[in-house]
Amino acid sequence: MSEVTVAIRYAKALIDLAEEQKSLEAVNKDMELFLQTLKANPQLAAVLANPIIYHDKKIKILDALFGGKVNKVTISFFNIMINKGRAEVLNAAANEFINQYDVKKHIIRATVVSATPLTEANKKTIIADIEKSTKGTVKLTEKVNPALIGGFIITVGDTQIDTSIAGSLAKLKKEFAHA
Repeated sequence: MSEVTVAIRYAKALIDLAEEQKSLEAVNKDMELFLQTLKANPQLAAVLANPIIYHDKKIKILDALFGGKVNKVTISFFNIMINKGRAEVLNAAANEFINQYDVKKHIIRATVVSATPLTEANKKTIIADIEKSTKGTVKLTEKVNPALIGGFIITVGDTQIDTSIAGSLAKLKKEFAHA
């Protein structure tokens, strides 16, 4: 069974358990914290994925890092995953949990890349436009890329809107090359 399939199944089970325990919001925050920790500490991801390291050691590491900071459902989930020999899938399961949580709560993740930082008014306009078209709540991630020269690129799911000057110049260059 592929890692993605396993991650989806475990994430679904965790969502069901968190809802049953009335701790869905807390577990979602815990999964975000876990992913941030893995991103900041690639060594932790390597330890979890390493089959040579004993399960007890992995459980102790996660308990030292997250014990008392996360919900008991989250710690139990970590322990079950490790004891079943699925520690290498924890990262993918946490990502999938957040994806499924977003779907359940109608949260849309969008990214905007602009040449300069956006003003608060611009952010509010972009969020309002995306919410109007998707009928969901938007979580906007901002990035600045001066190479765009001007304008912005918005990505929502698999849809991308490029209004950047660099994008327009690239289109023109392509058109002239084929003309």
